[in-house]
Amino acid sequence: MLFEVTEVDQQVYDQEIRDFLPDKLIDIHTHVWVDRLKAHSNEAFSRVVQWPSLVAKENPVEDLIETYKLMFPDKQVTPLMFSSIKPDDDFDGLNDYIRDSAQKYHIPALLYAKPEWSGAELEKRVIAGGFLGVKVYLNLAPAYIPAAEIRIFDFLPPHQLEVLHQHRWIVMLHIPRNGRLRDAVNLAQMREIDHNYPGAQVIIAHVGRAYCPEDVGNAFEVLADAEHLRFDFSANTNDWVFEQLIKAVGPKRILFGSDLPILRMRMRRICEQGTYINLVPQGLYGNVSGDKNMREVAGDEATRLTFFMYEEILAFKRAAERTGMTSSDINDIFYNNGKSLIESVL
Repeated sequence: MLFEVTEVDQQVYDQEIRDFLPDKLIDIHTHVWVDRLKAHSNEAFSRVVQWPSLVAKENPVEDLIETYKLMFPDKQVTPLMFSSIKPDDDFDGLNDYIRDSAQKYHIPALLYAKPEWSGAELEKRVIAGGFLGVKVYLNLAPAYIPAAEIRIFDFLPPHQLEVLHQHRWIVMLHIPRNGRLRDAVNLAQMREIDHNYPGAQVIIAHVGRAYCPEDVGNAFEVLADAEHLRFDFSANTNDWVFEQLIKAVGPKRILFGSDLPILRMRMRRICEQGTYINLVPQGLYGNVSGDKNMREVAGDEATRLTFFMYEEILAFKRAAERTGMTSSDINDIFYNNGKSLIESVL
């Protein structure tokens, strides 16, 4: 078995999650890779948090499929998958693995894109691989840019956005900068993308990395009418943030995403002074004492911890209940919105 499903997990699923979810799910945000194609140096991690790497050394497509069977035994789950790549990894090899896995298992997929590619190169690679669009990431921005100063256009350049707009391809966007969703530069560039490239089907991952209330600012007022932007709530468990998102954009622009494999983590998330902290069982993920986003717990508290996946869904359920969402709304968010988006590109 890939990982253990405990009695606590089973109880949470049976009592809180099973009947809340539709029978079919589309997980719009999943990472798939094999370790043999990864570089094993820490040099490239300076721009990203390190704790996700503690959950899984690799996530081959077969592990992704098995994860859904273990976590959602009575549901049919379709992922949208893409790789997880650092600058010194085997870039082409990891993208080729996604292409081959997508063809083998009939799973929709995105190409991991380099910002230095020309528009023509991006277009050629997406079409040749049968991809539905691209995943872009801040750690591929030019190395001379300090991490705190990276802008969206540094790793999702306008010449690529023009191609994505023309083809109406999907863009999975993890926004940069320490201010996260509230950052004024991020907000300005997201609005610019919405206005200038409306055909690009942009998904703002993780609700713009707004993991705590302090990450929000006036973002939802600024983005409420940016009608071409969608939001997934992957790797996020903040029900207050979800509630503000629902009120701002409604159920048609929200998508369920997980960020697997890190949602296999056994944890509960809290916020302290604007910083998110993952509470995890003592010893389960090695020495995390130097990580500001991780804290160990022991005893009864540790044994009651369930999957990050379930914590995310429970948080969204609380927000849905407070905002009066209907079962039709839930079906849209967890299945229909993703289905429509994927089918619009096929």
